[in-house]
Amino acid sequence: MAAASPFLPRSGAEIRTAFLRFYEERGHRPMPSASLVPEDPTVLLTIAGMLPFKPVFLGQQERPAARATSSQKCIRTNDIENVGRTARHHTYFEMLGNFSFGDYFKPQAIAWAWELSTGVFRLSPKNLVVSVFREDDEAEAIWRDEVGVNPKRIIRMDEADNFWASGPTGPCGPCSEIYYDFKPELGDEGIDLEDDSRFIEFYNLVFMQYNRDAEGVLTPLANRNIDTGMGLERMAQILQAVPNNYETDLIYPLIETAAGLAGVDYRALAGKGQTSLKVIGDHSRAITQLICDGVTASNLGRGYILRRLLRRVVRHGRLLGIDKPFLPAMGEAAITLMAAAYPQLLERRSVILAELEREEARFLETLERGEKLLAEVLAASPQRISGEQAFELYDTYGFPLELTEEIAEEHGLTVDLAGFEAAMEAQRQRAKAAAVSLDLTLQGAIEQMAAELESTAFMGYEALEHPSCVLALVVNGQPAERASAGDAVQLVLDTTPFYGEGGGQVGDRGVLAGAGSGDGPAAEGVIVAIEGVGRNRSVFVHSGRVERGSLAVGDLVNARVDRACRRRVQAHHTATHLLQAALKEVVDPAIGQAGSLVDFERLRFDFHCPRAVTPAELEQIEALINGWITDAHALEVRSMAIEQARSAGAVAMFGEKYGDVVRVVDVPGVSMELCGGTHVTNTAEIGLFKIVAEAGVAAGIRRIEAVAGPAVLAYLKERDAVVRALGDRFKAQPGEIVERVAALQEELRGSQKALAAVRGELAVAKAAALAARAEALGAIPAGSARAGEPFALLVERLDGVEGAGLQGAAQGLVDQLGEGAAVVLGGLPDPADAGKVVLVAAFGAAVIAAGPKAGAFIGTVAKACGGGGGGRPNLAQAGGKDGAALDGALAGAKEQLRQQLGAALG
Repeated sequence: MAAASPFLPRSGAEIRTAFLRFYEERGHRPMPSASLVPEDPTVLLTIAGMLPFKPVFLGQQERPAARATSSQKCIRTNDIENVGRTARHHTYFEMLGNFSFGDYFKPQAIAWAWELSTGVFRLSPKNLVVSVFREDDEAEAIWRDEVGVNPKRIIRMDEADNFWASGPTGPCGPCSEIYYDFKPELGDEGIDLEDDSRFIEFYNLVFMQYNRDAEGVLTPLANRNIDTGMGLERMAQILQAVPNNYETDLIYPLIETAAGLAGVDYRALAGKGQTSLKVIGDHSRAITQLICDGVTASNLGRGYILRRLLRRVVRHGRLLGIDKPFLPAMGEAAITLMAAAYPQLLERRSVILAELEREEARFLETLERGEKLLAEVLAASPQRISGEQAFELYDTYGFPLELTEEIAEEHGLTVDLAGFEAAMEAQRQRAKAAAVSLDLTLQGAIEQMAAELESTAFMGYEALEHPSCVLALVVNGQPAERASAGDAVQLVLDTTPFYGEGGGQVGDRGVLAGAGSGDGPAAEGVIVAIEGVGRNRSVFVHSGRVERGSLAVGDLVNARVDRACRRRVQAHHTATHLLQAALKEVVDPAIGQAGSLVDFERLRFDFHCPRAVTPAELEQIEALINGWITDAHALEVRSMAIEQARSAGAVAMFGEKYGDVVRVVDVPGVSMELCGGTHVTNTAEIGLFKIVAEAGVAAGIRRIEAVAGPAVLAYLKERDAVVRALGDRFKAQPGEIVERVAALQEELRGSQKALAAVRGELAVAKAAALAARAEALGAIPAGSARAGEPFALLVERLDGVEGAGLQGAAQGLVDQLGEGAAVVLGGLPDPADAGKVVLVAAFGAAVIAAGPKAGAFIGTVAKACGGGGGGRPNLAQAGGKDGAALDGALAGAKEQLRQQLGAALG
């Protein structure tokens, strides 16, 4: 077993840091969490820690390093109905991972996983069980013979549990998992890892060592890979010794916020009430992070997932009795909880809260429509409401089943609960079938079609409108020949002016219009609103909804890009090139791009830099870029051989794959980059550039967010409104606001100092009354002016006093009781917050001479409360995190002092 770490990580933040540091110290490159909106077009959201590395595993992209480690944000909704009902299911979670790209393999991955689990996290081997694939003799031998795991606690499992596959074909390999055993006293015989009440899987090691062909034949990979995942929430549950993931510090503060809004006590609630609070806590993290990463609520794709989660939060709030809008309050709490790990939440705070407020208001209107539909159902159902009707109310209108039952009962009707559950289970199975695994090859109907189609001819560099033919059509996820008004569609055109999302730039928006087909009047025609365009194997996939008419494969349409949106994204994309050039000129010529996002509202640029960009540098960068805009540089865009482009000095994005012929976007004398995106023709078209934020997103990675072109006006309008509001509030002109706020802050600091002084005096006054309770014991040894007199021992609890006040009180008691006094005080500064404990020890000279030292003594006492501290021999302070353990810690302190001072009461 590895030597235990001197520090035991317990909080979620400590666990995350300890994991990443462990692997960084072992040569792994820390990688920032990728967005929840993946670059991979085959999945809607980032559903696994390995997803950002998928192109590396497939050999499509150069590896960022031989070894990497990350804490990746993930979203999964295939088990959404289990959220809040089980101890471990979530929609949003963080996956801690370590990865080897053709470097170390099975022996090292297993050894490190065990060292991390037993050494850093100090999990006892008696509480650990390991699973291996039934045919993986090598892994079992490593666990048994090299690590020393008890053979009875190594369980072989079948392919469904312990063999990972990317899809029907492609990379695959056996898995090995580490489980935590909450009941080791039940022994090693007949271990059943399916018993969720006893075991929880917290670390999964995937040994990617084979390639499976279409015939199912496995052949060894030339470069074997390691892909692992440790669930942050699960490890937090284990180390924080709580009954489920929801009661860890990663989620429970959100549950407390929701409980406060509902006026209920989580601990006192029955099962359904606790479930609702857990759902709100879990979903609040998910919706906040999704909006932060640019997702907006809609009825399509990622937007539909966000909308569904938002509405579940509101629904469960109503079940708890929250009868007013509360999503912004939950968003504020989620931002506060997660901002230390994800500072971009603070940068996007206004956007997040505005989206939450807007969508909640929209849903409350939807609920009203659902109530009207329910009234129609009641009128048409003389005896009962069918399961299908109840499920439609629930799924389409967000109508709680419990409310449907209650209203039906009032009308003397019943609800077909079995039919409702059958409809719910059918939806659940559809979701699981769609998300059961991460397919690294083909996934879904449109992807399979894309594999069979020719590359889409992109005409959007030259034109924003172009006649096109519909080659393939998918309706509601299924291949189709025809789509009608209201259908959500994905379609492929032979040619398109729409830019497909790629290189950090979002896809275009616009419409398809044509004569259409079908039974309706030909004059009506067809209109398809295109809300986004992605790419799959160079095939452009247009996503949208049929707004009017009918569309069929083979139809001719006029594809028209939204010009205003295109102009905004062009301004942002060219501004991104200028930003990189300015960073190289002002900060460091070696700066390299680490990622980017170019959309209609803003631009985001991530870059490698070991330090923050100073405010002065940001001003210089902004001025430089606006100077280039004013200079009206005409862009030159041309295609050339990649070697020629590199020789000319064109900047390439690390990790991007380029063909032999590349597109070069050149701002003469300023910037030259390989880029397939759309751009302005002259920098003057950008108009204006404004940096809105600069922050760190990971070790060595900085991020700048900015707006350009028309988006600057929206940004300035928002800031102007804030300034006007502050001016009205403070009765000050804009130029006076800063001075007025500074004066208020100074006034507040003075008030706080005065309040602290009063509290300190109050604490001393309270403590003075405790002197009469001092316990006399033993006798002060010779050599002291008070020799022969008894020691005075006083150990008391004093809540509602901060550390400084407690120190003053303890010192005052020593002054009052004399040099033989040993005083220990402890309490909760805020009696409502049991997570913060303050402990103080003050010893007189005779006590110190007898042996005890305040600094060492109080540090030992604090350990019982999950903390530590120390100080001088005569006066010391410590802190803790477990208020429930305070009384026991004080009792132990009293007994310890009795023994050390050589006396005991009979």
